[in-house]
Amino acid sequence: MGHLITVATCSLNQWALDFKGNLARTLESIRIAKERGATLRIGPELEITGYGCADHFLEGDTYLHSWEVLGQILTSKEAEGMLLDVGMPVMHKNVKYNCRIIIQDCKILLIRPKMFMANDGNYRELRWFTPWAKQRITEEYYLPRMIQKITGQITVPIGDAVIATHDTCIGVEMCEELFTPNSPHIGLSLDGVEIITNSSGSHHELRKLHTRVELIKEATLKSGGIYLYANQQGCDGDRLYYDGCALILVNGEVVAQGSQFSIGDVEVVTATIDLEDIRTFRSTCSRGIQAASSPSYRRIQANMALSDGRLEDNPAILPTLVKPAFYHTPEEEISLGPACWLWDYLRRSKTSGFFLPLSGGIDSCATATIVASMCRLVVKSCAKGDKQTIADARQVTGETAETGYIPTDPQEFASRIFHTCYMGTKNSSNDTRTRAKELAESIGSYHVDLNMDTVVAALQALFTLVTGKTPAFRAHGGSNVENLALQNIQARLRMVIAYIFAQLLPWVRGRPGSLLVLGSANVDECLRGYFTKYDCSSADINPIGGISKSDLRRFIAYAQLAFNMPILESFLDATPTAELEPITETYVQADEVDMGMTYDELTEFGRLRKVYKCGPYSMFTKLVHLWSDKLEVSEIAVKVKRFFFYYSINRHKMTTLTPAYHAESYSPDDNRFDLRPFLYNASWSWQFEKIDRTVLVLEKEQEEFKKHK
Repeated sequence: MGHLITVATCSLNQWALDFKGNLARTLESIRIAKERGATLRIGPELEITGYGCADHFLEGDTYLHSWEVLGQILTSKEAEGMLLDVGMPVMHKNVKYNCRIIIQDCKILLIRPKMFMANDGNYRELRWFTPWAKQRITEEYYLPRMIQKITGQITVPIGDAVIATHDTCIGVEMCEELFTPNSPHIGLSLDGVEIITNSSGSHHELRKLHTRVELIKEATLKSGGIYLYANQQGCDGDRLYYDGCALILVNGEVVAQGSQFSIGDVEVVTATIDLEDIRTFRSTCSRGIQAASSPSYRRIQANMALSDGRLEDNPAILPTLVKPAFYHTPEEEISLGPACWLWDYLRRSKTSGFFLPLSGGIDSCATATIVASMCRLVVKSCAKGDKQTIADARQVTGETAETGYIPTDPQEFASRIFHTCYMGTKNSSNDTRTRAKELAESIGSYHVDLNMDTVVAALQALFTLVTGKTPAFRAHGGSNVENLALQNIQARLRMVIAYIFAQLLPWVRGRPGSLLVLGSANVDECLRGYFTKYDCSSADINPIGGISKSDLRRFIAYAQLAFNMPILESFLDATPTAELEPITETYVQADEVDMGMTYDELTEFGRLRKVYKCGPYSMFTKLVHLWSDKLEVSEIAVKVKRFFFYYSINRHKMTTLTPAYHAESYSPDDNRFDLRPFLYNASWSWQFEKIDRTVLVLEKEQEEFKKHK
């Protein structure tokens, strides 16, 4: 009996409800897998619909079109002679399930519903689907008549079962099921399943991939076996970027790994594996004892062998070698993930490019640099001859196939699709204006430099005309209320100007379409609410809205060398400032002074609030231990109370936060991720009083300790 098999897994850039495009990408992945000799191919979770359909999963049309697409896969030439694992939603007995459809030669062998749902953080699967609760049990599923006509089957099994071929056994584990304590792969492995497939819709967060890979390695390190991991890759219509990284592991070791970030639509990863390696790995006494008493799964017979005897007869064909898993640094992740997300958003929105208010500060600098990275990725993909990227680049730039345009230089491509604007006032400095101009030149963007003092003055004059009152900055004797209002006038006018230019700059340049406005508020500013509501942070999308200030600084330091952009060093040296107040001999506005806390402290507050689920008191007690070497207990209490006060009074801003690339686990994005109230009692009287009492106790203990030291 043969024992060498070639298997394939893939990352697909699917798009929610793009049934035609999703079908084409699925078929292309099957074609490539077959071309490489694979007899088993798996795809991402819900690949037929796209993972991010959200409430469209409640609509009957979504299920109808899914079966129509599956019908075309069943009858396609690509699907012949292979065992395929395809994902789509299925309704059984009026209950909606997230399913894998296992097919072979125009027959459906098994519908396997997901058993454990992702229902926290960014995921709401229980809103749309019900988990299959009947472990190791199957029922009969009555196929739609359109499918009956294709397969000749009236019913097929639905439930928790495995597929047995002539030479091996395959079981399914879906996304979240890997992350649960009692994962299906344990029981599957003990029952003799040698190949486990995992089809996933897992999104990118900075530093997250290591956790995912370690869990997959652990899944077969104890139990042995082949593990095929497929994932969505790209932006399928939301803030999330699914970061691919299709994997094939054998006995806890990686033998094949796909890219984590790519602007390509289809990536197939294959490996040739010796089934005898699994059997040898599993030949231990303790495993045998457990396996002998393990409950059995129903085995659905597939009339085929995955192995090919011709491979054994050819001594030149050897199993794929083990290799170490590859990880990008966080700085590389920032340069690649948001850039790929921006490209997907741009090409799929059918707009003509981006518009960015470029302030001369590090946040808008980071946003611009990410766009520069996107342009580099597009040029690199075009150089490889990727037809889809070339077609998309022509569509975005307004070119046609007849012109033969192909981007070959990132700066030239940026000059066509990227527009930046420095919106100065009398409170702006020459340093920020110069930095913005030189950065735009380095990237190649179409840059506009303007002063908006006359617009600001007109609005102030209108207010004075109507009320008879003239507000003044604090530096000119005005109150805090006047000072803040005058800052906000400038900030909000920048948003209005941004949208005027975004709509009309292509017309000015004799080009069709309009531009997407990019925001550049980082995750820490959003958490603190340190921005003006409906200012230039209000945009169409924001590639850095889920990234901390500290990580952005590290990214800029990396990009300075990696992208050969010396101008970036000047942004690292600059003090973060909004430049909304007058500069005097004794005062220059600075972000961290204004906020009363550093950006690093904000990052800590954010993680404790969201990831560790701390309220004011528990956050204070944790920080007493974390910060005791640098701050007094009373100082820590002041900072915690200040954070929660400003977080509370600014929480309403999160309801209008620009949709941002999700990159951090403590994002305050109210729209889909951080579901907390937006009207708080900002005094937090009970919580703050408990903190104050604890401060007194701790200070007294410290005094006693000093006396007896």
